[in-house]
Amino acid sequence: MTAALPRQPPPPDEPAPDRPPEDRRHVIRRRALTLLTIVLLIGIPAGYLAISAGQSRDSGRDKEEKYSATGLTAGWPSRVQRRLYQVPVPPYSDDVAYYETNNWKTSRLYVQFLTSNEGLDKFLDRIGTGTGALEPDEMTISDRDRETVRWDFSGQGPWFGLVHEQQDPAPTFTVVVNRSNPEHPMVYVVSRTTP
Repeated sequence: MTAALPRQPPPPDEPAPDRPPEDRRHVIRRRALTLLTIVLLIGIPAGYLAISAGQSRDSGRDKEEKYSATGLTAGWPSRVQRRLYQVPVPPYSDDVAYYETNNWKTSRLYVQFLTSNEGLDKFLDRIGTGTGALEPDEMTISDRDRETVRWDFSGQGPWFGLVHEQQDPAPTFTVVVNRSNPEHPMVYVVSRTTP
């Protein structure tokens, strides 16, 4: 006894014996549905990606234009930079921007941020000093450092500053605070380390 061979489908150019041949209208409808399915599966996600990329680019472009003239980068320094330079930017700070320079002799991290009075207290406490060390009308950040990131401290004040020196390898901090808004001081920090 021989085993029955599996039934093979007819060649594609021959109609199935129990199904009538597809007429032209059905072929066009089937192809249109296939094309629509492909467009929906590929076109909609691609369109969504294009729109979201454009929105993301536009939201960052405003901040980038604001800081590009100064060399600052809009956003928070990386965790590694904050740890290395010991700059604890307070949570919920706004207008955060930074810039880093390195050479064989000295490395500097320039950071600016808008915070609350409580945020300023916590920041100064974490770098090892306090608000009592802030001296009125002291522009402690050097002209050279201000020129590097084009910080302009000639605006409305009052202005306060401090220098917090530490023994190497801990960084030295120069801080200038603008209190033109008494509730939300703008803080400018240069953290300098010597390898």
